[in-house]
Amino acid sequence: MRWTGVFPAVTTQFSENLSVDIAATQGVIDNLIKDGVHGLTMLGTCGENNSLEPDEKLKVLAAACETAKGRVPVIVGVSELTTPRAVQFAKDATRIGANALMLLPAMVYVPKNHELVAHFKAVADVTDLPIMLYNNPTAYRVNIGMDVLEKLSAIENIVAIKESSADTRRYTDVYNNFGDRFIVMAGLDDVAFEGLTLGAKGWISGLTSAFPQESVELVEALARGDLERALTIYRWFMPLLHLDAEHDLVQSIKLAEQIMGRGNERVRMPRMPLEGARRKEITEMVEKAAQNRPCGK
Repeated sequence: MRWTGVFPAVTTQFSENLSVDIAATQGVIDNLIKDGVHGLTMLGTCGENNSLEPDEKLKVLAAACETAKGRVPVIVGVSELTTPRAVQFAKDATRIGANALMLLPAMVYVPKNHELVAHFKAVADVTDLPIMLYNNPTAYRVNIGMDVLEKLSAIENIVAIKESSADTRRYTDVYNNFGDRFIVMAGLDDVAFEGLTLGAKGWISGLTSAFPQESVELVEALARGDLERALTIYRWFMPLLHLDAEHDLVQSIKLAEQIMGRGNERVRMPRMPLEGARRKEITEMVEKAAQNRPCGK
């Protein structure tokens, strides 16, 4: 498992009747790989994990692994209502061929710390895959604090953290408390540059689905020490990157994909496609960005 580079939070594509469109999803994946991304994050927020039925999740994951063909690693989200369901999905993902798990707290219920630790440990116990914990206190009302990480530090296959809080101090706090014990991945698009410069090894990115070349170039510019080039791309990208912090991020990213000819905007309820002034705003933002791309085609 290579925890470096850009890992787009891949969208799940739907047909007109809102059934999962496996062929279209595979097309999105293949194009992202051809555009140079370093890995895939399947069935996260942008993948509409919690809008899919259990069998649909397995089909999407199998299709992703089939399409990746070992060219890049595949991380898959484990986002379930209960611990037993999370345990079962982890077993299935291991069998199907995922390279790593992105493990979320159980959905809806806000756990106490000992319950959060128990949930993570239960999933880690049933797989030998490396696990990345997903810290997103704004969306999921759960913060994976230093005390929780301390209790999990002895579990060998919990190796990484996707940091999606807006508090960039977390990158330094994790390092100061644990050194290199946990790999940290930048997980919120509009503080990705800050995270990468503070020690994140890679970027789990939403807007990469619409603009993969710029995302890859930003990370690679930082890796080679070209701060000026990275800042140029980041400043161009920022209006769109802010969308990743909004509650309608999935609809916005899918609309951006559609405008850029990389997918369609269909979503499952309770989400609905953007309308009115918001749709006009996002469309104008994407079209403006497309006219002034610092790289890509």
